[in-house]
Amino acid sequence: MPSNYKTATAFSAVLTLLLLPLLTVGELVQEQPLVLKYHNGQLLKGRITVNLIWYGTFTPIQRSIIVDFINSLSRAPNAELPSTATWWKTTEKYKGGSSALVVGNQILHPAYTLGKSLKGKHVLALASKFNQLNSITVVLTAKDVAVEGFCMSRCGTHGSTRNVGNAARTAYIWVGNSETQCPGQCAWPFHQPIYGPQTPPLVAPNGDVGIDGMIINLATLLAGTVTNPFNNGYFQGPPTAPLEAVSACTGVFGSGSYPGYPGRVLVDKVTGASYNAHGVNGRKYLVPAMWDPQSLTCKTLV
Repeated sequence: MPSNYKTATAFSAVLTLLLLPLLTVGELVQEQPLVLKYHNGQLLKGRITVNLIWYGTFTPIQRSIIVDFINSLSRAPNAELPSTATWWKTTEKYKGGSSALVVGNQILHPAYTLGKSLKGKHVLALASKFNQLNSITVVLTAKDVAVEGFCMSRCGTHGSTRNVGNAARTAYIWVGNSETQCPGQCAWPFHQPIYGPQTPPLVAPNGDVGIDGMIINLATLLAGTVTNPFNNGYFQGPPTAPLEAVSACTGVFGSGSYPGYPGRVLVDKVTGASYNAHGVNGRKYLVPAMWDPQSLTCKTLV
C-alpha cells in the first residue's frame, strides 16, 4: 500500500510534569531520541532518474520552479549555503550511501485526458507511464484537479507500481497543488492554517503559494521514497501509515519551532519571502526538517 503523507498545520501537546525530589527541570523535560527503525528492505541509492508527469495546467514558470528544486538536491554543490544539496546530503547517512537525483523525461497532460476528478487508479495509471529500474515517477496534479483523498487525509503519497510479468517495482510519488482547494492544510506555512494556532503565514519564496507548498510536500515524499521505497526501509509505526525521514518531523522548518510556529528561518530583505535553502539558478526554497540517523534528531538547516 502507498504511504500517505499529510502536511500538518498545527499540533496539540499536553505536557504533564511530575515534580519529584532530586530531579532538575532539565532532567524532567529531557527529550527522548526519535528512532526510525530500519526494516532491512531495499533503499534507492546511486543515480536515480526522476521522471515527471504534469497533469493539468502548469505554467512554464511553475514547472521550472519544481525542476530547479529537484536539480538543486544533487547537482548544486556550489550553491550558496545553506543549500538544498546540504539538506539532501542527510539521506547519505541512511544505509547504502548517496542518492543522486537526476531529472529524466517529462510528459505534459494539459488536456485533462482522465478528467478533473481522479481516483487512486488514475494516479497509478499515470505513474505507470515509466517503468525504469532505480527511478521515481512523480505525478503532479494542477490546482483544479481533485484527487481521491486529497485535502481530506493527505497532500500527496508515495508507493510503487509493478509491470505485469515483471517482479521489479518502480517507485512513484503523487503531489497535488492545493492553492485553491486546501492551502491551509497542504501549503502551510505559506497560508493561514485551517485550525490550531493562527500565526501569520510566511511569504512564499517563489511567489506562488501552491507551488511552494508542493515543494515542501515533494521534498517530504522524495526523502521518504529513497529511504523507504517499498514499505520495508526506514520508518516508525505501522507500514501502512509510517512516520518517515521527513514526515516524522512534520511542521519543523527552523530552530525554535513549536506547534503552529515553523521556527526561525531566513527572510529575503527585498521580497520579505521566507526560506532556509538556496538552490540552482538563484532559487530559494523552504525545506522541512529531516531525521538524522546519527544524531537521532530532526535536523534543520537554520
